[in-house]
Formats: sequence, C-alpha cells, structure tokens
Amino acid sequence: MPKSEKTSPSVATKASQVLRTPGASAAAKSVAASALSQAGTSKTTSAKVAATAAKTLDSSKASVTAKTIAGSVLTQKTKK
Repeated sequence: MPKSEKTSPSVATKASQVLRTPGASAAAKSVAASALSQAGTSKTTSAKVAATAAKTLDSSKASVTAKTIAGSVLTQKTKK
C-alpha cells in the first residue's frame, strides 16, 4: 500500500535552502534532495536515504532544519 505522506511546502522550502548552502554536508544535501523529490508526489524514501536520515536525527552536530527534513523523509519510508 503506498504511503500517503508527502513533503510539506515548509519542509520543501527548508530542503531547497539546504541544497543552496555551500557548507551543508553531503548527508544533509542527500536527505534534502530526497525530500524535494517527494514533494507533491507519491515517491517513497529509499533504504539508503532513510539510513542517512536516521543518522542525521541522531547527530548532535545536525541543525534543527536538517533534523526536520530528516524526520519528514523518514515518515515517507515504505515499511517492509
């Protein structure tokens, strides 16, 4: 059954800002790109991006914005 969650406009805006930030980590940009690709679609999060998002949530160095985006991405992961 497909997930009904989609990236909200506010999270999509934050993800766009992360992608335009030169100092953002590769992990943050990967999660942000996933969130943007899922905005307005029924796409789901891959296992690889979900693992990166989980690490972002656990990181003490990650910003609140990065953690918000990671949480959104994780809610869109298909459970198997």
